[in-house]
Amino acid sequence: MPTLPEFATVYGVDFSGAKLAGRNTWVARVEPRRRGRPVLVALDRLEALCGTAERGPALAHLVELVAGSESALWGFDVPFGLPIELFPNGAAWSAQFDFVREWGDEAYACGLECIRRALLVGDRMHLRRTTDTDAKAPFDGYHYRMIYQTFFGMRDVVAPLSRVPGTAVLPFHYRRVSRAKRVVVECCPGSVLKKLGLPHQNYKQPTGGPLARKRLRTRHTLHAALDELVVVSDRFRRVMMRNPGADALDAVIAAVGVARAVAAADHAAIARHPRYPREGHLYV
Repeated sequence: MPTLPEFATVYGVDFSGAKLAGRNTWVARVEPRRRGRPVLVALDRLEALCGTAERGPALAHLVELVAGSESALWGFDVPFGLPIELFPNGAAWSAQFDFVREWGDEAYACGLECIRRALLVGDRMHLRRTTDTDAKAPFDGYHYRMIYQTFFGMRDVVAPLSRVPGTAVLPFHYRRVSRAKRVVVECCPGSVLKKLGLPHQNYKQPTGGPLARKRLRTRHTLHAALDELVVVSDRFRRVMMRNPGADALDAVIAAVGVARAVAAADHAAIARHPRYPREGHLYV
């Protein structure tokens, strides 16, 4: 069985592939404790960490943050791969980065090409990875609501990190994991909430403004449940409640989710799986 390092810090990243990605990307930092619950020690908008919301420099800074961390587990809310049916038989995971890079900045056109390829192998436009079905993820990776996240996440974050010494991107790099200084995995906050039996809808309000009563009620339910899993100060609770789109809350959920999932996972089975090491696995 692959032996994972001991993590001194767990990060959760709620990721955005939008033009101003730094504005809606949040990073949560949680520190485990030998006794009791882990503690949320930082919760930041990426724009505040790097000084710009522009996608290119913001995502480059995010890569630097990961590359500079040690004894760290990172959970990213972004697909690390696409369904293997979209590629030639036996194609390696690395070939997916070559495919994405061919499209320049045209993420939407890349998504249309994924649809074209899907129709060549069947009668469905949208194919889901095995892990998307297993984890009950809300969308496939090239759905129009996901393609910018997937495209820029894979091209500008996951691909560069896969080349950083001391970094193991799972489930693709289990051979590296025993020597890794940092481990990077894929997560989905909505799937984490489903796994925990918690409400996974009606807590986001992307239109902004004061939270509607239904969303406020759901937020309180989620915060009460999180209190059982992680220590959250009043300051960070206010940050999460004042963020209408719930990106800050999702970053915390991602951190809590990957910490639990990676600790409980059957890593040997994941490493041997016929599909996970070629298209990705959600650690939820």
